Amino acid sequence: QVQLVESGGGLVQAGGSLRLSCAASGKIFVINTMGWYRQAPGKQRELVATTTNGGRTNVVDSVKGRFTISRDVTKRTVYLQMNSLRPEDTAVYYCNLAQLSGTYWGQGTQVSVSS
Repeated sequence: QVQLVESGGGLVQAGGSLRLSCAASGKIFVINTMGWYRQAPGKQRELVATTTNGGRTNVVDSVKGRFTISRDVTKRTVYLQMNSLRPEDTAVYYCNLAQLSGTYWGQGTQVSVSS
C-alpha cells in the first residue's frame, strides 16, 4: 500500500505564500507521477500540477507563474510552492500519486486565502 501525508496548509492573506509538502511511503514504484489537486467548496476536484519521476512538470494555466511543483526523489516528497495567493485559491489541496498499482490520495490540507 501507499500512504501520502500532506502538510503546510494554513491561512494567509492575499498576495502571500505557502509551501505544501507531501511525503509518500509504502510500495512506491520507480515510475510514477505525483501531483496536487484542489477542491473548493461546492466545486469539483481539479488538477493543479503534476511531476513525473523523470522531472517533467505540468502546471495548469490558472496558477502558472504563481505555483511551482517540485519533488525530492530520495525523500519521496513532492512540494507545491504557492506565491501571490488569491482568495480563489482557497480550497482543500490533495496530494496524488499514480503508478501501475493504482492511484492514491492524501487526506488533504486546507489552504485559505483572505482578501
